[in-house]
Formats: sequence, C-alpha cells, structure tokens
Amino acid sequence: MFSDNKKEKQMTEGTSNQNIIAQGTKMVGDVNSQGDLRIDGIIEGNIKTSGKVVVGKSGLIKGTLNGTDAYFEGKFSGKLALSGTLTLKDSAHIEGEVVAGKLAVEPGATFNVTCVMKGTVKEMNNGNVGQTQPQRKPESGKTA
Repeated sequence: MFSDNKKEKQMTEGTSNQNIIAQGTKMVGDVNSQGDLRIDGIIEGNIKTSGKVVVGKSGLIKGTLNGTDAYFEGKFSGKLALSGTLTLKDSAHIEGEVVAGKLAVEPGATFNVTCVMKGTVKEMNNGNVGQTQPQRKPESGKTA
C-alpha cells in the first residue's frame, strides 16, 4: 500500500517542467512559464520564463524573450534579455536587441544585433592583487 504512493511521488518529482511547442505549431500571444521551453514551432509575442529556452532548427520567435539561459539553433527577431548565457549554434539567426550575461557563438551563426553584456562586475583591487605601487611609510624626520 505505501510502496505505490512512494513510486507515484518519485515519478512526479523526477519529471521536469518542460513545455514543448512542436514543429507546425504557431502561437500568437504572451507566454509565461516557470519551467523550461523547447520551441520547434513559431511564437509571435512575449515570452517570460525562469527556465531555460531551447529553440530548435525549425523554431522561430518574433517578439520579446525574458529569461535566464537560451540555446538557439533556430531564429529570433526582437528583444532578448537574459540574466545568464545566450548560446548560438552555427544554424542560429538572431536579429534585434540583446542583453545577456554571457555569450557563446559558434562560427556560422548570424548575430545582427545591438548587444549589451550585463555580467557580474568584479572588483579590480581585491587585497593586494593589481596593486602597482608599494605603500610608503610616513616619514618621521629621523634617519637610521
């Protein structure tokens, strides 16, 4: 009796929250998701997600995309804002405005955008690293 409940609970916990827009599907409107998105069809509108977005070779997004990480093999046209990494495979075609934390582009990808990198800013003078001049002792007027 109890073993069946455990199996069912493990199965539901182990599944990921991935949404798939299949090839041949066209959506017009806004999409909000907490899980990952796999897009092989067409979305015209605004996408907002805290998950990862994967756009397959046949996938197309026209509009805005706000999220953490995105992996493109397909096409995008519009405004793209990511807090994490934007990965472009050689078949990717991106046009518009991009704001990303990190960018990875394979040779052959089309990247016709205005791009702003919003990575974490690291402090240049942590401890003694990067210090060019030694600190001087104040002069007391006495010589040794």
